[in-house]
Amino acid sequence: MTCKNTTPLIRLGAGLEIGYAQPLARSEREISLAGGTHFLLARNGRGKTTLLRTLAKTLKRLGGEFETSGFTQYLPEDLRFDAEIPVSAIFRAMLPKAAVKPALELAERIELDTSKQYGRLSTGNRRKAGLILAEFSVVPDQANILLLDEPFSGLDAYARETFEELWHGSRGHVLRLVSCHPDYDSMPMPSAVVIEHGHISHLTGSDQTWSSLKARLN
Repeated sequence: MTCKNTTPLIRLGAGLEIGYAQPLARSEREISLAGGTHFLLARNGRGKTTLLRTLAKTLKRLGGEFETSGFTQYLPEDLRFDAEIPVSAIFRAMLPKAAVKPALELAERIELDTSKQYGRLSTGNRRKAGLILAEFSVVPDQANILLLDEPFSGLDAYARETFEELWHGSRGHVLRLVSCHPDYDSMPMPSAVVIEHGHISHLTGSDQTWSSLKARLN
């Protein structure tokens, strides 16, 4: 009998370099992330999307090594679908059959009109649709990795809190690396991957918040 891997992992090796023609950032020490939510913080242009794309293997690393273990999905900030397709049809086409009903129920709960054509959605509602697709594509009872690029952009507070509750309930077998610009200082961030001065580091602390971290960003 083959044992399923239920423990997701991202490991950035010491010396991992990310960038395009030139390096944007480098990890000086090994960083290991396990199941749960980890926030990815940096000012614009410092390498957040570049790191996510590198981990998703849509962009080659410039040096060093990294490792991922788990079914990996990358949700880019600019995800697009055919403008004339209703959201409900997108869900039915892309999600497992058993996941469609709960996905539609969550959409109704966070006030996403799934009968509306994708092209008529606001930025925030497009984020809701993308997040629902990612969350309900998670493989049950297996290790999963979600790489989420600015998923909260344009989202209302209730929707954001709803997704955070969902994340809390599945933190054992799902690892989420979430690039974001927090909108309130007290937002808890017990695990944060920070890119500053061209260096990638991992900061942890049970009382760590956005307020205590934002001053570090150059």
